[in-house]
Amino acid sequence: MAMTKTLSMISRTGRDLQRYNDGCRQVVGCIPYRYRKTNKSSTVQGTQIDDLEFLLISSQKSPRWMFPKGGWESDEALEDAALRETFEESGVIGDVEVQEFLGTWSFKSKSQGTFHEGHMFPLLVTDELDDWPEKTVRKRLWLKFSEAREVCFHSWMKEALDVFASKLTKRNNDDEPQTCPFDEFNSNTMFYEEPRISIEANDHLTCEEDLISLVAKPSLGKLLFNEDSRSKPLLFSNVANSMFSEEATMNTKAQKMFNDEVGNSHVAPMFGEGKRISIAASS
Repeated sequence: MAMTKTLSMISRTGRDLQRYNDGCRQVVGCIPYRYRKTNKSSTVQGTQIDDLEFLLISSQKSPRWMFPKGGWESDEALEDAALRETFEESGVIGDVEVQEFLGTWSFKSKSQGTFHEGHMFPLLVTDELDDWPEKTVRKRLWLKFSEAREVCFHSWMKEALDVFASKLTKRNNDDEPQTCPFDEFNSNTMFYEEPRISIEANDHLTCEEDLISLVAKPSLGKLLFNEDSRSKPLLFSNVANSMFSEEATMNTKAQKMFNDEVGNSHVAPMFGEGKRISIAASS
């Protein structure tokens, strides 16, 4: 969501409005990110994790690097607190991606000795300001994913960054077009061009009820019919159609194979259930 209210140049202080949950202080933060200048994409769709940069800030009391976070107070919604804390500490504003909420982590503050619950969101940065409330006490640093993960001090923030990367990978996988796993169904030639079939009739060629051997040209592909619908007519060349037509004219050698005894009564059931076609592709 976009920030619509006026931002104060004075950071909130004190704990009068601080939220607690069973004694745990409630804090909220963001992982600010932007598209690298070398990346021409303007949307997350199809974006890889290395196409992004992440903003870390220094601690007020030590040289440690972390993502911006702070107390969630009782007069504001969770996402509003995330926006406010990110602006106060790092001087950036943008869109908190509420629908991509990263999670909640429990941790103990070493400096205060109290338990906290930290809620984290991704924030797509739209503006980076030159002045911000904590400019004099913090530094900013833009890093790639692997670098940000390495220098981030808090382990729970690293986990939040990992969740962000996992969500991005899943989103990319869901956006990928589904392709047929079988190569023979990915051939446009098979469906849009009329395949060619040549029949080699010889004294050794036999036609059986359950098995018919054909010699097919390579342009036919590996299969002659759509596996999803065996009942649909096949696409044969004029040569094949004339061979199986009731009015087809066969030469002498072919007539021996498809004679009255093993001819029409055996060829017609070829398209029925349970019959097989064995095809040998000639080189």
